[in-house]
Amino acid sequence: MYVLRSLVALLSALALVAPPAAAQQVYGTPGSPSATMSLPGNELPPPPPAFGGVIKEEAKDSKPWWPPQIVPPKGAPNVLLIMTDDQGYGVSSTFGGVIPTPAMDKLAKAGLRYTQFHSTALCSPTRAAIITGRNHHSVGFGVIGEMATGYPGYDSIIGTDSATIGRILSDNGYATSWFGKNHNTPSFQYSAAGPFDQWPSGMGFQYFYGFMGGESDQWQPYLFRDHTPVYPWVGRKDYNLITDMADDAIRYMKELNASAPEKPFFVYYVPGATHDPHQPTKEWIDKISRMHLFDQGWEKLREQIFANQKRLGVIPPNTQLTPWPDDLPKWDSLSAVKKKILIREADVFAAYAAYADHEIGRVIQAVEDMGKLDNTLIIYISGDNGTSSEGTMMGTPNWMTAANGILELPEVEYLRFYESWGSDQTYPHMGVPWAWAFDTPFKWTKQVASHFGGTRQGMVVSWPGHVDEPGGIRTQFHHVIDIVPTILDAAGIKAPDVVDGIKQKPIEGVSMAYTFAKANANAKSKRDTQYFEMFANRGIYHDGWYACTTPPEPPWALGTKPLPPVNDYKWELYNIADDYSQANDLAAKNPDKLKEMQALFLAEAAKYQVLPLDNSILPRLLTPRPSATAGKTVFTYQGENVGIPVGNAPSLLNRDYTITAEIAIPKEGAEGMIATMGGRFGGYGLYLQKGKPVFVYNLLNLKRYRFEGGVGADDWLGRSLKPGKHTIVFDFKYDGPGLGKSGTGVLSVDGKVVSKQTMDHTIPFIMALDESLDIGMDTRTPVDESYKLPFKFGGTIDKVTYRLGPEQMTAEDRETMQRAVSAALDSPTR
Repeated sequence: MYVLRSLVALLSALALVAPPAAAQQVYGTPGSPSATMSLPGNELPPPPPAFGGVIKEEAKDSKPWWPPQIVPPKGAPNVLLIMTDDQGYGVSSTFGGVIPTPAMDKLAKAGLRYTQFHSTALCSPTRAAIITGRNHHSVGFGVIGEMATGYPGYDSIIGTDSATIGRILSDNGYATSWFGKNHNTPSFQYSAAGPFDQWPSGMGFQYFYGFMGGESDQWQPYLFRDHTPVYPWVGRKDYNLITDMADDAIRYMKELNASAPEKPFFVYYVPGATHDPHQPTKEWIDKISRMHLFDQGWEKLREQIFANQKRLGVIPPNTQLTPWPDDLPKWDSLSAVKKKILIREADVFAAYAAYADHEIGRVIQAVEDMGKLDNTLIIYISGDNGTSSEGTMMGTPNWMTAANGILELPEVEYLRFYESWGSDQTYPHMGVPWAWAFDTPFKWTKQVASHFGGTRQGMVVSWPGHVDEPGGIRTQFHHVIDIVPTILDAAGIKAPDVVDGIKQKPIEGVSMAYTFAKANANAKSKRDTQYFEMFANRGIYHDGWYACTTPPEPPWALGTKPLPPVNDYKWELYNIADDYSQANDLAAKNPDKLKEMQALFLAEAAKYQVLPLDNSILPRLLTPRPSATAGKTVFTYQGENVGIPVGNAPSLLNRDYTITAEIAIPKEGAEGMIATMGGRFGGYGLYLQKGKPVFVYNLLNLKRYRFEGGVGADDWLGRSLKPGKHTIVFDFKYDGPGLGKSGTGVLSVDGKVVSKQTMDHTIPFIMALDESLDIGMDTRTPVDESYKLPFKFGGTIDKVTYRLGPEQMTAEDRETMQRAVSAALDSPTR
């Protein structure tokens, strides 16, 4: 009893001396299970409240007290934040494009269209900015994570001093979720080993369903639910991630509504469309093809989009259509066969965009069906940057060929895939000139941060009862960093000063909520300055003026050409208050203004961690960065291991290598995959088929080299392996130095040669982007069509060992490779 009384006294004393909580609004009866409170928001999570009940020796004399549940301020809306991928200003019908986007159109009629809204020109930097409310360099994403360097603006790590909108809203009582593309987790943290603080869950999103990298096959996606790889497409011939994403988001919102109907949601919905691979359903391809939108070619398409934009009022009446660049072909210069191929590519791209908009419409309709539309702030952004021009001049049925420096293919390759373009048999991208046309009325494309073809995005905002001019147009200059403060403003939630005890960087965006009122339709923009930078392509906006550098090389060079020193770039100057499309360069006429703007850029660059400026490729790609496998030459796997990301797997490129598999065959025999990386569009696989050993090397779906048992002189080699233990070895000797050279492979079993042949070429730069290393089964696409997934191995894998020789490349080879890899990883765009 003495101990009990002492404990009671201690608890009472702690209750008396506990610091009072900061001012906060409590709803309901304090201490009751139904009590709630909203936070002042300056500190997250808030200090635990002092116990408000009574504790005596016995429960009958005591009074319980429940801490209030945290809820957002009264009236805080649900938030649906939507952003598509690789779509320039002239893609959607909402902003003058010919591609039908009725979901966006409908939202615009109920809300507002913004005609001077901007991205960073590249996917993961834009995404880092949109979820943090801070400039991309301020949160370590001055470039994609695959090129991260040891500088604060470029390390690809969103710091603990930059809490995301997911974390802020979650701690304030929202249900937070993320569907679709990520690409904000450092590439060296993709594996099951974690850590997970840079995954969506670690950034405050309570639910994640999507893919981690910059792109994914839509038919067989590299998909995660929270931290777990999932394969919902297995056994479903009609599967496509664009629909599956919408289904999962609708399911999530319905379940949330059933369980907690008063709890507001924040849904971050970011499909992979229209990033390559362009993979809509056949239904949508057929629908768009019947419309004959692109039969007149890209110049006529630009003219039509431009006329539509003027008619809709989404460009000023005095806007000039910028000239067609000299280094892109004119439509009339092409043969009939090339026109046929290119029209097909545009049809598939357009079908992908229309299909994604249709599924977005289903998600919005689900919100309406739940009766929540009137209290939902919807922000729909067309593209995280301009349209992608990394598809080569003629496009490609397999973007992995372009990623490996093959910029031209014979017409027969295009015609071979003409009918199946966009299906699971292709990994396609479209020709460069279409990208330029889809960025009408501007110059340039994705990647180019200096010009609006790379950064101008169409955006629609709807919030019934708060937007009082349905169908209105807003021309204020804004940027993706302004999304977070707009959401917080709408919710009545303060940006925190401290999170987890860490002082936070200020939010660098400004709220756009002032534009919601009709009275402010023509108000001066609250954003008066904004810098732009990507790979030393620079731009600076200030009070209607814009200065920028001229890109020294086009994005479609795919990193194959060296760049000049940063200080040698030419600068341009525009008065965009009168020159919406950057058509009239005033640099020569107004050198003093240009110098003023250049100085302002440097000041902003120093302020937001943009320095040091760097357009190099080789040093950044080769710089040491955290990795669990850097420098390893021997990799050993025991038993079944699947889903090992490319960055953690052994690279077989441009070197000798040996793969040794120690296996056991049961009495009934066995077949199945032993080890594979990549799949249909490039890669390799070591497996047993009908009990016989096989090694297949897939050269980018252009040619396959097949080594298999039954070729040798010994009669038993033509039969299945007998029950018991066996050692299968594939040994490859590379004919280097050089990139993508030939080599000789030898497949042997238990020390006896089974098959030997020479590969005329090998993959030089990238074997896989959205595939994984799998041991014991194949979880993605097959390396050839001789087996069906998942092709699980029916025996026992005691051990698989990779032994790698040194890379056989000259310094020049290495630089060429790194340029190509940078182009492929987001061109530098993924």
